[in-house]
Amino acid sequence: MSDPVAPPWRAWSPGVRVVVRRRRDDLPAGAPGDEPPYTDVLGDVVAVDDDGLTVRTRRGDVRVPAGDVLLGKTVPPAPVRRRPRAPGDAATDRG
Repeated sequence: MSDPVAPPWRAWSPGVRVVVRRRRDDLPAGAPGDEPPYTDVLGDVVAVDDDGLTVRTRRGDVRVPAGDVLLGKTVPPAPVRRRPRAPGDAATDRG
């Protein structure tokens, strides 16, 4: 039986691409007020459990504790990355 007030991220399946707004865990106590207290994690869900979720980003897996999740939503797949143009490509030699 599911919890009727469970946060939406609890229903995400591994492989779904998401963005999660979370509380930062890297701010030292008494940090200046101009430091943003939140950050976004963008990537594919690896795991979801009672303690939070793990998202695979371009920089590696990020564990987001349940208490730090503020907002989240599913997003479209990442666009296909183009290879950089090599010097001498016809598109760059228009001079």
